[in-house]
Amino acid sequence: MAKKLAIALAVVMLAIVAWGLFLESSGVTIVINGQEVTGPLKGGIGAAGLVVAVIALFCAAILLVFVFAGIGVIVLGSVVFVGVIAAWLAFPFLLPLLIPLAILWGFIAIAWRQHTSS
Repeated sequence: MAKKLAIALAVVMLAIVAWGLFLESSGVTIVINGQEVTGPLKGGIGAAGLVVAVIALFCAAILLVFVFAGIGVIVLGSVVFVGVIAAWLAFPFLLPLLIPLAILWGFIAIAWRQHTSS
């Protein structure tokens, strides 16, 4: 049930984005100093609105990932792993600092596993 609902919500969000991109709506006009915006600025303002909509839909998608958390932990772990790899590629001089931290993290994980099992 939850998977079907998530897929339905994703399809609805994609339909709204497609509707906003491909169908021009005259229900909303942008007026600056009493005159309707026309020309190339109109497209730029429309693109800015699309960027805002994409950010809002991205936030909604993140919310859905955490609401349907069965796969959310895996997705979050993957994002963190990709972030660590990106940081390693961007700042290779931090590698001598990251190696001891990784070893310490491993020791803490082993100790925590032994603590929770007893």
